[in-house]
Amino acid sequence: MTIEHIRLSQAAKDQLITLKRRTNITQWNVLCRWAFCRSIAEPTVPPDAKIIADSNVEMSWRTFAGVHGDLLWALLRHRCHHDGIPLDEENLSQQFRLHLHRGIGYLAGDRNLRSVVDLINLDNARRSAA
Repeated sequence: MTIEHIRLSQAAKDQLITLKRRTNITQWNVLCRWAFCRSIAEPTVPPDAKIIADSNVEMSWRTFAGVHGDLLWALLRHRCHHDGIPLDEENLSQQFRLHLHRGIGYLAGDRNLRSVVDLINLDNARRSAA
């Protein structure tokens, strides 16, 4: 695994603050896991963007992933392979950050998201639509 530390942009931090307030989920890492998975579930490739890690929100991969580290890493590798992105250290790191930030934006932009139950229902709704 190549990602050791994760630092977010100020925009992502502001969106996470909004999500914390709306959902009452207090841990950055929990919200970031949901966001990453939300983006991975999206069929399109996240747009290539330079993400400026200018906030004071930083966590280790271990904190971000918890006991799900191997699974989340495998999801990222699978997604990159599916998207035709070479599985080198630089690409995996960039794609992780793109998915994380896109997912945070998706969750923050969903005004119906108010609780953990809404997060679960969001996942159930995506499965029903598939």
